Amino acid sequence: MVGMHTPDAEMARLASKALLYSIDRIRIDPPPLGAPRPYEELLEAVGQTITKEGITGAEALRLFTEVLAPSSIAVDHPKFLSFVPGAPTEASIIFDMVVSAASIYAGSWLEGAGAVFAENQALRWIADLADFPASAGGVFVSGGTAGNMSALIAGRHWWRSRNEGRHDHTRGLIMASKGAHSSVAQAARAMDADVLLVPADERGRLVGTALRSTVDAMSQADRDRLFAIVATCGTTNIGVIDELSVVADVAQELNVWFHVDGAYGAAGLCAPSVRHKYIGIERADSFIVDPHKWLFGPYDSCALIYRNVHDGPRAHTQHAEYLDVLHGEVDESQPWLEMNPADMAHHLSRRARGLPLWFSLATHGTDAYADAVERTLKVTQQGAEEIRSRPYLELLLEPDLSILVFRRLGWTPEDYQRWSDQQLYSGESFIVPSSWNGETVLRFCIVNPRTRRQHLIEILDSLAPEES
Repeated sequence: MVGMHTPDAEMARLASKALLYSIDRIRIDPPPLGAPRPYEELLEAVGQTITKEGITGAEALRLFTEVLAPSSIAVDHPKFLSFVPGAPTEASIIFDMVVSAASIYAGSWLEGAGAVFAENQALRWIADLADFPASAGGVFVSGGTAGNMSALIAGRHWWRSRNEGRHDHTRGLIMASKGAHSSVAQAARAMDADVLLVPADERGRLVGTALRSTVDAMSQADRDRLFAIVATCGTTNIGVIDELSVVADVAQELNVWFHVDGAYGAAGLCAPSVRHKYIGIERADSFIVDPHKWLFGPYDSCALIYRNVHDGPRAHTQHAEYLDVLHGEVDESQPWLEMNPADMAHHLSRRARGLPLWFSLATHGTDAYADAVERTLKVTQQGAEEIRSRPYLELLLEPDLSILVFRRLGWTPEDYQRWSDQQLYSGESFIVPSSWNGETVLRFCIVNPRTRRQHLIEILDSLAPEES
C-alpha cells in the first residue's frame, strides 16, 4: 500500500495540476473578484470533504478551484479597495511556493541560517528606510496585530528592567491616539495593561498639543505606570500620519518606549514624494510594517524592527531543556547577526515568511518598489480630483497617503450598503462602507499598482444619481 508520504504517479499528476492552476492564477489580469456564499450553499456544493478514505487530491483541487476560491474575494483585484488589500508581485507568490516546498524551519539560526540570513537583508532594507542605526534588527511575524503586541511586550520588559523590579507586578499603561489600530487595545488586554486614549485632531491625528495636555492631566500614579506611547503612520481608516517627532519628544521626556504602528502606512517610507511626512520615526524604539499590504508580498507577513535588536530577545526568548542549545553567548555591544527569529517576538515555530519579500526585492530591486508605491500615490491624487469634480460627492479629507474618504451626498447608511452589495455581487468592485466622525462614508484604500484612474472613474460614476 502506498502511504501518503510516498511519492507516486498520482501525486505527480496532482502537482502538475496544482502548479498549472497557480501559474494561471498568478498571470490572470484582472482576477475574478469573487464573492462570499452562504454556509448552506457551500455545504450543498462541496459536501463533506474530510472522510476516512479521502476524496482524492484531484477532487479536492477541483472543489477548491471551481467552488471555494470563487467563494472568496480576491484581494489583488484592482477594484478591491476595502480594508487594506494586497497586491503581491508574481515573484513573491512564486517564491512563497518555493518556501513551502523547501521545508525550512526559520525559528533558529542553527536550523535555518540561510533563510534567516536572507530575511535579515530584507529587514535591514526596511530599517534603513526609517534611518534606523546599525544596532537595529527584527523579525517577520504573521501580521500587524502580532507585531504590535510583540513590540509592546518588549517595551514593557525594557521598562520593568530599568526599574530594578519595582514594576514587576505593576499593571502597565499605554498611551495611544483614538485613531490607533484596534490591535493596540487587544495587545493591552492580552498583557493585562490599560490604554489611555489621547483625543485626535480634526484630521484624526495624534498631535503634540493633545498629547501634552493628556500627560499634564495624568495622575502621578498613572505617569509612574506608563511604559509606552504608540503612534501611527498611516491610520487604517483614513490613512493619516501622527506627529511622530513630537510624540518622540514626549516619549523621551517621560523615558518610555516609543512604538510606531506602520502596518499599512510605513511602506510609504520608500516613496520620495512623501518621505518627509515620516520625520520622527527614526527615533522610535520599534516599528512595524506589513509587506502583505503596501509592499507587495503575499499573506501573512509583518516586519517588526527594534532600534536595538537585543530588546527583542531580552523579552521573548523561551528557555527549555531542548531549546537552550540554541542560545549561546551574545555580545550585546554588537548587532546580533546570527539571531534566532523565534527569540524576537511572541512566537516560537515559524516559517520563513520574509523570504517572498526578499526574493521579490532581489528580483526587481528597490527602485521598482519606490516606483510602485509612487504609482499608487499618484492614482490616489487622481481619485481625489475625480471626487472633487462630481457634485454628488464630497471629499472629506485631503489624502496623506493612499486612502480616500468621501461621502455620497443625500445617502443613508442603507443606501451605502445596497450599493456596496450590488458592486460586490455583480463582480464590479469590493468597497464596504466605513464611518468617519459617526457618519457612514465611503473609503478607498489604493495599494495595488494595477489600480488605475479609469477603475476609480467607473466606480465613482456608479454612484451618480439616476436620471429621472
